[in-house]
Amino acid sequence: MWTPVAKLSEFREGRLVVKRPEHRKPILLLYTGEEVFALEDVCTHDDGPLHEGEVEDGAIVCPRHGARFDLRTGRQTLPAPRPVKVFPAKVEGDTVLLDL
Repeated sequence: MWTPVAKLSEFREGRLVVKRPEHRKPILLLYTGEEVFALEDVCTHDDGPLHEGEVEDGAIVCPRHGARFDLRTGRQTLPAPRPVKVFPAKVEGDTVLLDL
């Protein structure tokens, strides 16, 4: 079920963190100008905020210890022990929807 979570006007430098009451972890939205990626905003290594990291080569890099998480799959590199959850995302008009 597609759920509206944000408007494109809410993004700052292509990023937005949303907190959904039905999810324990905040969700990081990244907007490239063409598509939106949505993933949990918590590094599985030390619970660091991924929204503070840089996006490089289709992944977000945790600013604390350098673990990388693929934007499409959530797959991780060390030192993160597990991937992060990703959510299907789409844009309709100026509304961002997630399949939660």
